[in-house]
Amino acid sequence: MTDLDNYKQQLKEFYGSRTTYDHEKGTRHPLEAKLLLEFVPLNSGQKILDVATGTGLLAIAAAEKVGSDGSVIGIDMTPGMLHQARLKIAAAKLQNIELIEADAEHFNFTDSSFDVVFCCEAIVLFPDILAILQKWYRFLKPGGFVAFTCPPETAFMASLQQSICARVLGISLPHILEPLGTPEKCRNLLNQAGYRDIEIKIEPSGRYRPLRDNKLSEAININFKGNPLFSKLSQEQLNQLQVEYKAEIEKLATEQGIWEDTTKLFVRARK
Repeated sequence: MTDLDNYKQQLKEFYGSRTTYDHEKGTRHPLEAKLLLEFVPLNSGQKILDVATGTGLLAIAAAEKVGSDGSVIGIDMTPGMLHQARLKIAAAKLQNIELIEADAEHFNFTDSSFDVVFCCEAIVLFPDILAILQKWYRFLKPGGFVAFTCPPETAFMASLQQSICARVLGISLPHILEPLGTPEKCRNLLNQAGYRDIEIKIEPSGRYRPLRDNKLSEAININFKGNPLFSKLSQEQLNQLQVEYKAEIEKLATEQGIWEDTTKLFVRARK
């Protein structure tokens, strides 16, 4: 198994285990899907692609908006999340949604097939973001929209995770939030991929999390995109990373918990 295969397997396990994804404590998943959907004008009869559809939060609402003359395809590589989506689709009695279990990085559709391509919360997980934006560009009809959300590079303790890794390992590693971590970086990648009429909104948000929720080791391979370095670390080195991270986190703790920035960028552009 390659490092990339290992990374994707970790993604499937990480998200597949989240059976309460829609209702996790402090979650903004449903709200972010709603806000992203509202960021793009949808009309009856349109064809929509929802990449990394997960539990169908955005896809189901989009299917209701485009009506029976329109259609929605949701693609995701996580069977557990797609199972949750299917249950909700059946309960809503929707006939205009198709779910595909596949790796969206390698799955292709006919060029100029969709009016809108959505990706809520998951674009940072793709190994090559420019390549995936170019692929979505091909899938879009002329004048069609791409719309996605992403956190700024300072969110979710990213800077702290980087500094701990640099201190323990002696090297600086790119964090998963860096490529799209500012409005300027989003614009640059979208321009490179050929998009126009780029609009970006910043939705500030944050939450307090209990100290016990902050485990670097559980997310480290995802946050650093499965960097092959981590597969070569000894258990002692991994333990040292966790000890250092916990010590820094404890300095930030208050009676309410640890404040975590969950700000999101809402981004849209046209072909």
